[in-house]
Amino acid sequence: MKRIAFLLVAVAAVTGALASIFPVSGQANGDAVPILGIKIPPGYRDWRLVSVAHEEGDLHSFAAILGNDVAIKAYRNGTLPYPDGTIIAALHFSHSPSEANDKVFGRAQSFVPGPPTNVQFMVKDSKKYAATGGWGFAHFDKDGKPGSETLLKTCSPCHAKASRDFVFTQYAP
Repeated sequence: MKRIAFLLVAVAAVTGALASIFPVSGQANGDAVPILGIKIPPGYRDWRLVSVAHEEGDLHSFAAILGNDVAIKAYRNGTLPYPDGTIIAALHFSHSPSEANDKVFGRAQSFVPGPPTNVQFMVKDSKKYAATGGWGFAHFDKDGKPGSETLLKTCSPCHAKASRDFVFTQYAP
């Protein structure tokens, strides 16, 4: 039971640390993403936590998934499709083994966030983004510069495979 409590505290601490690593402004030069014209929403770092994610393979990352008030209400109510105005942010970080934590546990088992890699947004506007399932997608590197057009063209086809209105992340109340 103590291990579970420790794990919950550790996850909460990691999530808080993840959200605080990205710059307050979130965007160095105010550029919009080339394809869809999306800018980093002001105040996104103050949004509520939807969930955390860990992805292996080529991504090999941790992510804190945040939602604006519209997103959180839809998640809590189980509303699908998500209403227009929903914005979901994914703050991605590399991850590294933690030798200090492993010493406490007595074996290799702990990973912690490494440097931030990017922040991504999904913006729901069923009319503006009708061609991509009602969602606009944006990707910004750790310095706030927009991702390439080639990269962004992969978002919609992949998210179209998700069973919950293009959204992979489930709510973790």
